[in-house]
Amino acid sequence: MKPVNPTAHDPTPPPGSENKIASLRLVAWEVTRNCNLSCLHCRASATEGPYTGELDTRTSLALLDQIAEIGTPIVILTGGEPLLRSDIFEIAGYGSNIGLRMVMAPNGTLITKRTAKQMVDAGIKRISISIDGATKESHDRFRGVEGAFESAIRGAGLAKEAGIEFQINTTITKTNLDQIPGIQALAINIGAVAHHIFLLVPTGRGKYIVDKEITAAEYERTLNWFYDQQGKTALQLKATCAPHYYRILRQRAKEEGKSITYQTHGLDAVTRGCLGGTSFCFISHTGIVQPCGFLDLNCGDVTKVSFKDIWERSEIFRSLRNFDNLKGKCGKCEFRKVCGGCRARAFEATGDFLAEEPLCSYQPVSIQN
Repeated sequence: MKPVNPTAHDPTPPPGSENKIASLRLVAWEVTRNCNLSCLHCRASATEGPYTGELDTRTSLALLDQIAEIGTPIVILTGGEPLLRSDIFEIAGYGSNIGLRMVMAPNGTLITKRTAKQMVDAGIKRISISIDGATKESHDRFRGVEGAFESAIRGAGLAKEAGIEFQINTTITKTNLDQIPGIQALAINIGAVAHHIFLLVPTGRGKYIVDKEITAAEYERTLNWFYDQQGKTALQLKATCAPHYYRILRQRAKEEGKSITYQTHGLDAVTRGCLGGTSFCFISHTGIVQPCGFLDLNCGDVTKVSFKDIWERSEIFRSLRNFDNLKGKCGKCEFRKVCGGCRARAFEATGDFLAEEPLCSYQPVSIQN
């Protein structure tokens, strides 16, 4: 944990982060697109497969070796529903054995005592379970399957019983905006260690509920409310796909005469806003590397080029690592190094991943003057 004193016009990232801007900290790997739910916002539009082109076991283990060549990032085994992959524990165990920090993002509905024990044996350090409604009616409606809420809560309990820590992830839309406090209270009650909120990015099935995307003003109010929860709960709190939060952290801390305390490691690390291509990347079920799961840009194919080469040489990644490439007000903003705007929202709105963030109400000082 490192304290940082915020300043008015020099909102620098956490100490040392710029020197390590191309170091890989997180990899989200869509090990399968197969899923037992049909969520309204799904990035992958996932449903029951089978899907063709999924990386086989041998290729998957080789990919983990390639990731380990770069460092020891956290590898998030996601989907779809990762527990629908028959070799998931072989993959997770192999990653753990070669020194990677393996975590998993199941939807919770398929967790049993047996699979919870298998997670432990495979070295899974944490799982995330998505809860998008404070009641079973609202969550099940969002997830598209009746009984999803009760199954997810039961799965979380079995994970906790097995000694696996879990976090609750919540995607925020107009339909559940008023339920966020209730979801956070639920997370506390069921023993979660963290609550991570995600602001809807209109990709995949999310494009069809773009009218449920909150406004820039609601976005700002929600992130300020989230900031206010610090110190009121033992939960680790993190905003994802919400880069503005890292500006708000500094603005609020300055107003209150406080220093910012960062957790600079693990899944709850607060480093900067948009991490796509800088310290994070996404790998699809067919091996396509992208800056993130919502930014559908092909940066390379691990079945044809080594992961290390893609991470180090992709022109898209190189562009994202130079914050001076940002356009519009994002390029002029004094917070561009700690926020960066959501590159996926910019791409969906304009076709240019370097364009300004469309859901930001903040006017940079250089524009105000």
